[in-house]
This record gives sequence, C-alpha cells and structure tokens, in this order.
Amino acid sequence: MPRTILTFVLWLGLSLPAAFAEGNRDFMRETGKIYVVVATLVVIFLGIVGYLVRLERKLTKIEHLTKDDA
Repeated sequence: MPRTILTFVLWLGLSLPAAFAEGNRDFMRETGKIYVVVATLVVIFLGIVGYLVRLERKLTKIEHLTKDDA
C-alpha cells in the first residue's frame, strides 16, 4: 500500500512540470485533478496522525507498566 501511494505521488510530481510547460496555468483546476491531490494529501496526513496517536497510546501503556514494576 505505501509503495502504491509513493508511486502515485512520484508519477504526479513528474507529470506536473510537463503540464505546466505547455503554458496551461490552471491545468489541475480545469481537469478536476486538484481535488484528487487534496484528497490524497488529506488521506496521507490522517494516516500519519492516526499512526502517531496509536504509537502514543502504546508508549503510554508501556510507561505505566514500567512505573508499576519499579
């Protein structure tokens, strides 16, 4: 899954300069792809936030266990 997302982001990053080189400044807005980019960034951001929240909960649980043992 992460490899697919990385591939998509790299492909998008490589295709954007070619689109802008043609002189079409509003390419992403005209084709509606700006919404795909925004949605992808939101999904990635929410995934990172979710991972950090889960990691924080695990660390807090381990900290409580080590305090009880000490």
